[in-house]
Amino acid sequence: MGISLPQTAFRACLFGIGAIVINISVASAGYAQGSAFSRQLVLDEARLLSETAFVNPPKVPEALLQLDYSQYRRINYRKKAAIWGGTPTRFSVEMFAPGNLYASGVDISVVENGKAFPAPVNETSFDAPSKEISSLLAKVGKLAGFRLHYPLNRADYEDEFIVFQGASYFRAVSKGQTYGLSARGLAVDVAEPTGEEFPIFRKFWIERPSSQADAIVVHALLDSPRVTGAYRFGIYPNDPTRMEVEATLFPRAVLKHIGLGALTSMFHFGSIDRADIPDYRDAVYDSTGLAIHTGAGERLWRPLSNPADLQVSAFMDKNPKGFGLALRDRTPETFEDQEAGYHTRPSAWITPLGEWGEGHVQLVEIPTRSEANDNIVAYWRPKLPLAPGKPYKFAYRLTWPNDNPLPANFARVRRSAYGLKLGTAYPQMVVDYRGLPQSVSAKDLTLDTSVGNGRVVEVVTHSVTDDHVRIFLTFEPEDAGPVEIRLQPKFQGAAVGETWLYRWAN
Repeated sequence: MGISLPQTAFRACLFGIGAIVINISVASAGYAQGSAFSRQLVLDEARLLSETAFVNPPKVPEALLQLDYSQYRRINYRKKAAIWGGTPTRFSVEMFAPGNLYASGVDISVVENGKAFPAPVNETSFDAPSKEISSLLAKVGKLAGFRLHYPLNRADYEDEFIVFQGASYFRAVSKGQTYGLSARGLAVDVAEPTGEEFPIFRKFWIERPSSQADAIVVHALLDSPRVTGAYRFGIYPNDPTRMEVEATLFPRAVLKHIGLGALTSMFHFGSIDRADIPDYRDAVYDSTGLAIHTGAGERLWRPLSNPADLQVSAFMDKNPKGFGLALRDRTPETFEDQEAGYHTRPSAWITPLGEWGEGHVQLVEIPTRSEANDNIVAYWRPKLPLAPGKPYKFAYRLTWPNDNPLPANFARVRRSAYGLKLGTAYPQMVVDYRGLPQSVSAKDLTLDTSVGNGRVVEVVTHSVTDDHVRIFLTFEPEDAGPVEIRLQPKFQGAAVGETWLYRWAN
């Protein structure tokens, strides 16, 4: 598979009983019998689990499944029950109840002094719509996920900054951000005709940090019909928040289509892909585009779209240096939506640790008529399949910045738009670049352009401000099929900005 990666290094429990809050550890409280814990335990459990057939986790009682969305939203973990809340530890943990869409519970343990203890769940853990629901949650004893808190924006307040909930999904924010796109532990068979397989995190272990620590470690056991996995997340809340991810996969069967570093987002409409139905807003999306730093060093930018039909794009590469989904629009005026706050959503950037070999970054764009649907998926798909009988290790760094990293004096695509050339029926793409080197003006640029399934009619470059260049690319399609467009600005033979790619469809 070509994925052999180095190990990366990372650097008190509270529960409520009636109105009493006990700020001591689970171990000291004697809430449950602890068991020895180590990273090897998760690896061994994942390997042994792969040697048996997959078993769906049992569903929670019907009374919890029948809760509608408004009822489920009224179930909240009590602040007084927060694990490590009110202790010197700078992190605290709050839990999510199963029910509604979360049909199965997961096992969550707290690790203290080398021992794992089940996270406490009792009748006072949750504020619920009724006493009967509180009693039922205590009886079930399982949880739907958890969120971590840390003084991210202010020293005197612990912000929620990361959530693990649902399948193998998790999402995070950095300082000043609000939740947007999500990440996954693993993607399997995305957009395949046979249907997608959704791995789940079946168990979690959360290590208690020291009182001075600015990082926390979470372990997870992944399970799916054809693969298991042992995950280690070293989580550093900051500006940006950073996660060091190590994973070892144990296939049960041959896996031809997996997605590493999978990201899931939403693109409804914007300047390059206008809304199909009337909407007072100018744009609605969590991410503007897909950015890739190829193994050969080229920087690619592919604006996202909401296509009429399912669209899959593959960007072939070897040992990629990074990829991610980025939000480039950081002003409220871009969206004109004061409630959703789309301009505060995070970007996500994957940096592989070690060589990932041959494969491609795969982008899946799914048609949607609602901003409530996540319709964008991006991930690395290895060229070679995974075979059962041996482990596969991979690792990566996942950051949640405002934008993907680029070198100094290297222009990024600020905006992409589409229209018709004035007075003609020719389609025209408009690409705005910001951040060119000060010594380079619009007239100094040479533009490498290509149009697959069509021809370039005209390319015009205008200087808007000192560091803002606008490029008009007019083209003529050959037939009704999609048109692949490529544009790269150069100065004296070297790239001075991202390579802009787009698939245009009639």
